[in-house]
Amino acid sequence: MKSIATLGSHCALQVLKGAKDEGFKTVLVTKTSREKFYRRFNFIDEYVLVDDFKDVMNDNITQKLTEHDSILIPHGTFISEVGIENIEKLDLPIFGNRHILRWEADRELKTQLMQKSGVSIPKTFNSPEEIDCLTISKLSGARGGSGYFLSKNPEDYYSHVEKFKKDGIMTDEDVLQIQEYIVGVPVYLQYFYSPLKNELELFGIDKRYETNVDGLGRIPSIDQNELKLSPTYIVIGNLPLVLRESLLVEVYDIGENFVTASKELVPPGMPGPFCMEGVYDSHGKFIAFEFSARIVAGTNIFTTGSPYSYLTHGANMSMGRRIALEIKTGIKNQTLDKLLT
Repeated sequence: MKSIATLGSHCALQVLKGAKDEGFKTVLVTKTSREKFYRRFNFIDEYVLVDDFKDVMNDNITQKLTEHDSILIPHGTFISEVGIENIEKLDLPIFGNRHILRWEADRELKTQLMQKSGVSIPKTFNSPEEIDCLTISKLSGARGGSGYFLSKNPEDYYSHVEKFKKDGIMTDEDVLQIQEYIVGVPVYLQYFYSPLKNELELFGIDKRYETNVDGLGRIPSIDQNELKLSPTYIVIGNLPLVLRESLLVEVYDIGENFVTASKELVPPGMPGPFCMEGVYDSHGKFIAFEFSARIVAGTNIFTTGSPYSYLTHGANMSMGRRIALEIKTGIKNQTLDKLLT
């Protein structure tokens, strides 16, 4: 019997609960320091303990997962802790397209795929000397919002880079993407694409609660200036969001165009969950600044389903359970090869 496995972080509880609800055996690869926490939950069948998540590359760990006939579900921690190069050569079946994870992590590849999909994106600056408006600079990879800063001119930019290097947040080898900062409502569109049905589902919508940018508004501007506070963007949690229904037509178009573009540029495309992350500006136009090519932590809000997943599946369909349902269907119809890489 196949099992569903994931690393003990990010959205592991949702993934494994959903897998158990669909009748799968569940396997958690977790750091020893977190074992006590995860033992609280009775839907986890097997534990594979590691000192570091990179240990998943070790032969003894992959052997244990192979013995459990595990399918590994990738998430943000998997990318940031294990690393793209290791993921690409990991000798285990991974749900979704492991190759597109490099396109998520690489800023230039990410921009190429988003442009191919036709979604509106912010202006990108090729060098700090070009900065002539408010910009946001971002380190590559799945960092949960860390490694971001605002700058309005080259002097601002280099000042932040110097501080980041001093604080150990970045090194001389790190590359920053510099984008125009779009003022508006941040929105994260959660999708699921089923290659078995050739159908896109809008699964949920959320916005992030970030520190300390979401707390600065509670401090008067005069005090902000005196304290010399700068915004940071580390994600603390997520809030559910429902869009005006008239906006949903474009939302589905964005998702479907992204699926089409990913099939052309990164075969086999985008099976399973993904997220388009952007801002609705003052004109109500959606401008995308990121995509995540796997399950995102914002789906944890909807462990019993979202208003949008309810329209398709009824109650109690989390993204974790939707993944398990797709795998279950693939096994039943002998089409599992369309879902794994």
